[in-house]
Amino acid sequence: MTHDKSIHIMTEAETEELIAQFDRESNIRRFTGLPNYLVKGLLLLFTLYVFWVTLFANLPEQIRRSVFLGILVFIGYLLYPVKRGLRKRVNHIPWYDLVLGIAGAVAFFYYAVNFRVIIARAVLLLPLDIVMGIMGIIILAELCRRVVGIPILVVAAGFVTYAFAAGFSLRRVIHQLFYTTDGIIGTPIGVCSTFIVLFIFLASFLEKSGIATFFIDLANSVAGFASGGPAKVAVIASALEGMYSGSSVANTVGSGSVTIPVMKKTGYKPEFAAAVEAAASTGGQIMPPIMGAAAFLMSELTNIPYPVIAVSAILPAALYFTGIFLMIHFEAKKLGLKGLPRESIPHFGRLLFVKGYLFLPVLILVGFMTLGFTPAYAACLAILASIIVSFFRRDTRLTPASFVDALGNGTRNTVGVAMACAIAGVVVGIVSLTGLGQVLISLLLTVANNSLFFALVLTMIACLILGMGIPTTANYVIMATITAPIVIRMGVPVLAAHMFVFYFGIVADITPPVALAAYAGAAIAKANPIKTGVTATRLAITAFIIPYIFVFSPSMLFIDTTPLEVIRIVVTSCFGMLGLSVGLEGYMLRKVIVPERIMAIAGGLLLIEPGLTSDLIGLVLIIVVGVLQIAGGKVKKEKSLPADTDQKIDGR
Repeated sequence: MTHDKSIHIMTEAETEELIAQFDRESNIRRFTGLPNYLVKGLLLLFTLYVFWVTLFANLPEQIRRSVFLGILVFIGYLLYPVKRGLRKRVNHIPWYDLVLGIAGAVAFFYYAVNFRVIIARAVLLLPLDIVMGIMGIIILAELCRRVVGIPILVVAAGFVTYAFAAGFSLRRVIHQLFYTTDGIIGTPIGVCSTFIVLFIFLASFLEKSGIATFFIDLANSVAGFASGGPAKVAVIASALEGMYSGSSVANTVGSGSVTIPVMKKTGYKPEFAAAVEAAASTGGQIMPPIMGAAAFLMSELTNIPYPVIAVSAILPAALYFTGIFLMIHFEAKKLGLKGLPRESIPHFGRLLFVKGYLFLPVLILVGFMTLGFTPAYAACLAILASIIVSFFRRDTRLTPASFVDALGNGTRNTVGVAMACAIAGVVVGIVSLTGLGQVLISLLLTVANNSLFFALVLTMIACLILGMGIPTTANYVIMATITAPIVIRMGVPVLAAHMFVFYFGIVADITPPVALAAYAGAAIAKANPIKTGVTATRLAITAFIIPYIFVFSPSMLFIDTTPLEVIRIVVTSCFGMLGLSVGLEGYMLRKVIVPERIMAIAGGLLLIEPGLTSDLIGLVLIIVVGVLQIAGGKVKKEKSLPADTDQKIDGR
């Protein structure tokens, strides 16, 4: 059952073009010759500044954050054109972009140089202070439009408009947003300039060392031979890549350029192949130890150490990928798909022996954070380790050119995250200035009628709507500021409340109508993007359920629990996902009829909901479905099939 007889693996140029199409952060200008060297030199200087500030300098936060943003604003206007089509013009930077880049940098450097005087004057800003503030905010917003998109600006503009409508003066708003650590240079940018930037560099160096290819080969050696093997390979590879990649779109295109064509060749429909990669790649942002940029912000906003957050996220992430794995397994059985030929699959032991050293940077990162070192220090050591281990083999060795490229890619990726964090700071600053947060909390509590479940549903909807056009990082900051306090006020532990909004900010990347990861996968598979998004949402259905589990049963996050309770939750949740997968896919050992599907879905939902009674009822329903499947299969076999077709019954 093959839909495409040939396999076209995308070239590096095709991959870059596709990422640029769906990921604004990759829509950069092209440079050759001397301009290329000058730009790379500037990116290298920024890298040196970051490491100097992290390891040696002891600057006031106002200086460190303002200079960080000032440099990135200048770099951003050099790299990002005013519209997409202009990126194809080589070595072309319009004069107005140079002016905007310099003016934006000057505005932020002005505050860095004069921050003590400005702080001493409090809200009594001089006309020059106001001009610099307005100039910095407008130029920052335009760069954010180019790199991140318009939706986040619409949200920020709405909050600023509210501040003026509430009677706050221009002077007061500019002071709050530009000259305090509650606005643009607030906590999000503080975390970005301290932790996130280093982990972005780490991901860039890991990518250059060839770890992504190693992960795909490793996944092939584990699951390539199984029924529908390429899809299972995509899930495992994306889970592994999620340990260092924080971008759903980049992860989808990076591994999907290899896995999606192979899935189509095996017999999966194009929409399903693209959806598998999109759903698995999106889950990479919830996969410890890095978990995308938002996890570091969560640590800062909740005062919970990052290692604790990473450990708490292990079980939900494992369940998420287990759910997707089960769905594609039953889809493969239903379609009668086979795995890849054994001779085409790498040998697991030999692969680990030859390239297992590529795991060392990740192990060093986890190990040093576990020992109590700061994430920044651990990331620096992991970056150093990734450089060292790259020299172990010729095909992974970093050359001077690839070393500079890794630094340049890290800087470019930092621009997008920093712009999102800065504009998210605008929302946080307005909420802090106006007290809007308390108004919204009171309003939502009234609408929810003090029902925790209803409050969670409203929060979920808000996260999904915001996530349609706002990056995960900014989405999390906004929702953590506005809605997480509501959930916390209703008795939910702080970590569970923040993880709840974190999860739903992430799954917005595969939820139609704006599902960028699904659209990117659809472009590779040449599939319908809406159908791909719907299928990806169905595959990732556990992501819509797991957050409710750890809110109502925080034991899943290892909060106030015992090992026995954790084991119970794992077992019942796995059986629950089995039931949901069977019901949604319509296949177990054979085709599942409608009454069996209803029982399977009901049993799955009951098992996922914490509680002894619901667990027992759900388990009974799943067992009944299993017994009916076995009995039905035996009857069908005895009635009509000769012995030589036994192999076809189970779909293998």
